[in-house]
This record gives sequence, structure tokens and C-alpha cells, in this order.
Amino acid sequence: MKPRNIRPPRGFRDFPPDIMLLRKELISRLENVFQRYGFDPIDTPVLEYWEILAGKYGEEAENRLIWRFKDPWSKREYALRYDLTVPLARFVATNRNIVMPFKRYHIAPVWRHEEPQKGRYREFYQCDADIVGSPHPEADAEIVNLAIDSLKALGFSTGYTIRLNDRRLLKGIFEEELGLSNIVPVYRAIDKLDKIGIDGVRKELEKLGLAQGTIEKILDIISISGSPNDILEEISKKYSNNSNVSAAVAHLGEMSSLIIESDKIKIDMSLVRGLDYYTGPILEIVLDKPRIGSVAGGGRYDNLIGLFIGESIPATGVSIGLERIIDAGLELGIYDLNRRTVTEVQVIVMKHDFFHYAWKVTDLLRQGGISTRIDLGRVNERKQRKKAQRLSIPVLAFIGGREVESGTVTLYSVKCGERFTVKLDDVVERARELLSNC
Repeated sequence: MKPRNIRPPRGFRDFPPDIMLLRKELISRLENVFQRYGFDPIDTPVLEYWEILAGKYGEEAENRLIWRFKDPWSKREYALRYDLTVPLARFVATNRNIVMPFKRYHIAPVWRHEEPQKGRYREFYQCDADIVGSPHPEADAEIVNLAIDSLKALGFSTGYTIRLNDRRLLKGIFEEELGLSNIVPVYRAIDKLDKIGIDGVRKELEKLGLAQGTIEKILDIISISGSPNDILEEISKKYSNNSNVSAAVAHLGEMSSLIIESDKIKIDMSLVRGLDYYTGPILEIVLDKPRIGSVAGGGRYDNLIGLFIGESIPATGVSIGLERIIDAGLELGIYDLNRRTVTEVQVIVMKHDFFHYAWKVTDLLRQGGISTRIDLGRVNERKQRKKAQRLSIPVLAFIGGREVESGTVTLYSVKCGERFTVKLDDVVERARELLSNC
């Protein structure tokens, strides 16, 4: 039966070669940074048992955003992974012999039942780096430094802010100082600040039935933002008797002193992050433009692994959103899609009579490590050149009667306009020279 719609489902995408080449290049840059910091790769299944994910993310995610289904054969409930952090916690819980602190990175797709829009998809890649086993501020500082160097490697040296907060600050101020007991809806309202503005947050808080005086205090608190030195000192003086606030201020202060580009750091009391498992410092990285939401986020989650093994193991990490990075980079002109193929050399066969010799040339180039195409459609020389032009292949290798008779190849650099006829034994070396010089 012919399908009614052959396009992918909403929020899912096909990636043609030009986009995949860019994606793979950016992933390679990230891997280089992660490995430079001593993080090792792991992978986990795309499917988890539902009970592994249940109770880790909060009401909204678990009731609406997680792709969840029952296997018709086993009757067990499964779910597509929602992020890479809970699978990491399960991984650590089942691999107790790993060396601590355990530093891992994981670059893989995750799935969320979002309403698709610009920068937000139902299937997307996360690029995660986490440190398991260290409760100290230097672990959190290393995560931030890694994020900064990752953005540099991706072409974003400037034009972004790293927002920092700490769940202990939120607990100490909102729950203990203001005495708010039903705190989750309050955090949800605050988390919408970027989308609905301060007046929108006020309306959301009013819907919760909070007293006007309490609402104004909440709005005053979430308006606090600035450099770590100024803000932490202000908060410390105001809430000096609160143990959660004191612990958070001390941790953030030491952490900030170890961050390589502290001018990009802003303590922001409106940052709450939605996931339930955070316990300490939390962070988001936001571009100045375009307004596309955060391109990275993370924090400390010291209790998550303990949900599986009954023993608290500290952990902290960051997730870089590849899709938003690509969307922003294309919009800002940092990236382009000019590269349409991996092919470096196109062998052009002037007549099919010369195909066997051209096949030999193609094999020589490939064995020499050069990505090489030869036309397999038996089309004429003009159509071969036209295809190579459409793919922006940089070097053409012409095979005609003269080349076959003399045991040579004519190489042509499209960019430089240079043409050389070389002996068969020299074709790999000369092709490399054209590729590197032009």
C-alpha cells in the first residue's frame, strides 16, 4: 500500500550530505575538546525500561515529554531515552569497578515529545560531559571550562553568557526563608521568565494563590544577577544564618575562582532549571543572538545515582545542544553548507573505452588515502563534469586517449585553475599537493 505521507514525522528530520558533513565536523571538534580534558567515550541503549526513567525528571516530562510504550510481546513498559544523564547514572550503578572520579562523554540522540519549533525538535543530539565521584567545586569548574573551550572550538569565542545558580540557594531562600512549601509550581513559573517576561511570571504566581507580598519578594529575588563577586557577597550578607545559602555561596565562590573566563559568568537567581535531580550548582549558556534559548545546560546531581544503588555518589556535568548550535551558527554565518561531498577527486572518463585505465587510476588514488569518485552511470564527459561541479569537487582527473597511451593522468584544480599531466606513479602525490595548496 502506498503511504499517504513519505516525509518524516513532525519534529524528526532527514539530513542530506551537506548538513551531515557539518554535523560530523562539529562533533569531531567537540570530541577533541572532551578528550583533551581527559573524558572517555561511552554509549548506552536508546531504550530503557520505563521504571529506570520514572521519578527522575519531574511531572511535566514524565506525563508528556517522554516517549513511552508497552512492548506487545513482553508487556513490559519501555521508553526512549529522554537525556543522557539518567542512562549514565544507571551505567555507573551497574559498573561499580570504574575508576573514580569517572569522566565520560556521550554524544548521541535523545527523544522528547516536544511541540516542534525553531531550535526544538523531537529527536536531537546531546553532547554530554560528566564527572562522577567528586563533590568538590573544582569538578564543577572543570565542567564550565570544558563548556567554554567547546564553544570556542565550535566557533563561538564571544557573544554568550554563562548563567550560574545553585539549587541550595533556591532551597535556602525560597523554601526556608520565604517558607514556600509547594515549591515545584513556583519554580515552573520562574522557569518561564524568558518566554513570558516578569509580568507573565507575576500572573503565574498569582494563579498559585500566593500572597501579593510573597510574590513581590519572589520577583525581587529572581531579578538579582551580576558578577559572582558582587552577587555572592550580597547574598551572603543578607542570608548569613542560612546553612544552605552559606554552602552554596562558598561552593560557587571557589568554583568561580577556577573558571578560565570569569567575565562570561553571571550569577542569575532566575535560573532554576526544570529537572528534579539537580542538587547543587546549575548552569545554562545563552547566546546574545539569535534568541534561540540555551545552547548548553547542566549542573550537579549528587543524589541521582543513589536512586539505583542506595548510596550517594556525587556527579556533575554539562550537555551541549548540537541542533541549536548548528541553527545559530548558520544564522550568524559562522557555518556554511558549501561542502557537499567528502569526495576530493573526480575521475573524468573521456570515453568508455578508457574505463579500465580510469578504474586503475581511481584505485591508486583511493589506496593513497584520497576520497575519489568515478562515474558509474556511463554518461558522457560533459555530464561527468557537470555532476562534479554540482558537488563542488575540488580536483578533476581526466582520462583520455593520450593519458592511456602515455601512462599519465591530467589533474585539474577547479579552485586554482591549474592543470598538470603527471605520471601514474606520481598521481597521488601531485593530487595531494593540489588539494593542500588550493
